[in-house]
Amino acid sequence: MKDLSSGQIRQMFLDFFQEKGHTIEPSASLIPVDDPTLLWINSGVATMKKYFDGSVVPKNPRMTSSQKSIRTNDIENVGKTPRHHTLFEMLGNFSVGDYFKKEAITWAFELLTSPKWFGWDKEKLYMTVYPKDKDAKKYWEQVGVSPDHIIEIEDNFWDIGQGPSGPDSEIFYDRGEDFDNLAPDDPENYPGGENDRWLEVWNIVFSQFNHTPQDTYEPLPRKNIDTGMGLERVVSIFQHARTNFETDLFLPMIRETEKLSDHKTYGTSKQDDVAFRIIADHARAITVAIGDGALPSNVGRGYVIRRLIRRAIVNGQRLGINEAFLYKLAPVVGRTLESYYPDVLKQQAYIAKVIRSEEDRFNETLADGLKLLHEVIADAQKNQQKQIDGPIAFKLYDTYGFPVELTEEEAADAGLEVDQAGFEVEMQKQKDRARNARSGAKSMGVQRDLLLEIKDKSDYVGYDTLDVDHAKALEIIEDEKCVDQSKEDTIEVIFDKTPFYAEMGGQVADRGVVLDEEGDKVADVVDVQHAPNGQNLHTLKTQEPLIKGNEYHLVVDRLFHSRVEKNHTATHLLDQSLRNVLGGHTQQAGSLVEPNYLRFDFNHFGQVTDEDLEKVENMVNRQIFNEINVNTVVTDPKTGKKMGAIALFSEKYGDKVRVVSIGDFSVEFCGGTHVKNTREIGLFKIVSESGVGAGIRRIEAVTSRDAFKFLNDQTKELRQVAGALKVTQLKDVPNRVNQLQDEIKGLHQKQESLEAKLAGEQAQDVFKDKQEVSGGSIITGIIKDAGMDQLRQLADTWRAKNLSDVLVLGTGSGQKANLIVAVRDDKVNDGIKAGDLIKSIAGNIKGGGGGRPNMAQAGGKDPAGLDKAMHAAAEWLANR
Repeated sequence: MKDLSSGQIRQMFLDFFQEKGHTIEPSASLIPVDDPTLLWINSGVATMKKYFDGSVVPKNPRMTSSQKSIRTNDIENVGKTPRHHTLFEMLGNFSVGDYFKKEAITWAFELLTSPKWFGWDKEKLYMTVYPKDKDAKKYWEQVGVSPDHIIEIEDNFWDIGQGPSGPDSEIFYDRGEDFDNLAPDDPENYPGGENDRWLEVWNIVFSQFNHTPQDTYEPLPRKNIDTGMGLERVVSIFQHARTNFETDLFLPMIRETEKLSDHKTYGTSKQDDVAFRIIADHARAITVAIGDGALPSNVGRGYVIRRLIRRAIVNGQRLGINEAFLYKLAPVVGRTLESYYPDVLKQQAYIAKVIRSEEDRFNETLADGLKLLHEVIADAQKNQQKQIDGPIAFKLYDTYGFPVELTEEEAADAGLEVDQAGFEVEMQKQKDRARNARSGAKSMGVQRDLLLEIKDKSDYVGYDTLDVDHAKALEIIEDEKCVDQSKEDTIEVIFDKTPFYAEMGGQVADRGVVLDEEGDKVADVVDVQHAPNGQNLHTLKTQEPLIKGNEYHLVVDRLFHSRVEKNHTATHLLDQSLRNVLGGHTQQAGSLVEPNYLRFDFNHFGQVTDEDLEKVENMVNRQIFNEINVNTVVTDPKTGKKMGAIALFSEKYGDKVRVVSIGDFSVEFCGGTHVKNTREIGLFKIVSESGVGAGIRRIEAVTSRDAFKFLNDQTKELRQVAGALKVTQLKDVPNRVNQLQDEIKGLHQKQESLEAKLAGEQAQDVFKDKQEVSGGSIITGIIKDAGMDQLRQLADTWRAKNLSDVLVLGTGSGQKANLIVAVRDDKVNDGIKAGDLIKSIAGNIKGGGGGRPNMAQAGGKDPAGLDKAMHAAAEWLANR
């Protein structure tokens, strides 16, 4: 067996397929672009959907990649099994309508067995095939695989619903009897079964059918190859590792964790080993994901990041690490991936900052979670319960990040068990919610065969002119058929040349008209998209029939186009200004360029201050006022990068690219249209800034006449405010507002003083009315014309005078009601808790609340229920 590093293995795979005519595609960001069906990029083929469903025809039908991916559907198994991971790399080769089974199988066998490449012993390899796929079996035998190493399995059919599907063939490596963890007669003890001996390393999917909306399987017009090889598994074979974790992809993080732990060593304790593995795996996943723009939050991708960080921290505590440590592993992760993902190491400071912030936040949450867990255990022991309820264990897991194993350990120390079945029910509900949130979108479209067949050459000339004569109608499409003459009101047309920009990169498509040779309008252009083979596909609303082969005059709406250009160039200025002001970690996460405004989404950790927004806005306007020329150069991607051009994860760049330079301020790859000089933009004004997702901020802005209108409207509103404040000069408005605020503050203080005095007088009567019940003494009362501040002050007075065991006060007016509960500290020790009492009575005012064991409060919207709440409180105490 060759002695290879993970980086060498990855490169060897890519080099092999490059020799076979494949284009090496760079790994895409983990964050999907324009794909609502995915939370993360979870496979190599996930980035190839547009090629396989036919919406785009690739420049080269042969592609290969090493794609970083994340899956969290079975996170509970990470660390416990040899091969489960959250982040992994999927090596793959892909053919879109080019080669098929024979070549895919022949090349796979060559890569695995040739001494020039992997050089594995062919006797160690086993293949599974779909029983009806006789061709796959035949080709495996032809390359030299013994028939007894080919196993037919009914499940070898890849199908994800509508879209491409077909049989597949899996390749297994026999690791030998030392890895045999099952009895010889165990039904799972075979290549393809659930065992440790035969390791699946590669899956080749022969995508040859369209799974239609009618649930039938029709032959694809172009058959495809999609393969996936797990890098981590292959590395474990080359490096003679018993699990994936004893390889150069994970051991560096494990060794660093050993240094940070309380004298723990990997390989000496099964329980500790699980913790080491979880930390190494999760550190890898969060480091790469944060580098790609994901940030911790309570929803979506951010929730996954937060959960992984918390799970790693809890396992760190198991190893005796009681301080922030995970952030220290970010540079280690960066070094393990540097050969192929250098940006991870370059961003290590930013990534570590994000992780450290989340660690500090969670250490506080962890303390709260442990406190809750101990309270739950104490209540269970007091009530002589034998187990902790499943929903409570799930709350600890979901809200506080406690692995259920930790809850089980703490419970076991107290002689309790955890309702595992109830926990699994809650876990399944969460998985169903996540799956249903994405089930409405198509995972992969059905190939649109007609457009795939159209290969007519069509030139876009809109960079130079917006008015084209003698544009020939090459194809006219109605109801998915090519016709010679249109009949419908809405049709699609491909011209041999066009000035109409097709929607791309956030820039909306051009609008305009189609004229006949006499200059009469025959259609309006309402949309333009890219056809699979790259032509501009025009959607027309027709007034007259169009005839295939006829020539037409195409005219773009110049005003619409000009306004879009202004906003697009302003987007480039905004992008660079954000990097300059907020930091180089800022990445574009999406944009929309319309004629009347622009929208720009970007990754950023934390909020953007008003001061920084002002800096950004001023920086953009400075470039506009400096009247900088905007230049475009057509070159190759390598030269463009040398020029300093910024590339986006979401874009695939061909052999030729357009590099747009705004002086030396901004240089970007961009296929859109732009102004010739920044002075054409006129003015730039930020309208709003907000958070729209986990670590994603959004700026909306306007330029030119829309910016002037926005400022003019603000001035009108300010004049209205000035009139209402009775000031003659606009500059005097802030001073007048400050004066009014001071007056209001004074009046509010007087009101509070009067309310406190009135509440105190009422309280004298309330405090005299003490009830004695079996659970202790209680004072209840309703205070009129008071707020929560007054109720809290009365509770302090009650506590200082030691008037009863429990106090319950309420107040309300209109549709608002408030309750406060206070309990003497010695009664808290007896099990009477304010939080429990407030929860039991808050429903009477149609509200809810909570608080500390000795003080709690609630708000509601039904003051009429206050009397019932008082009676309910006395009954609650009596029944304790």
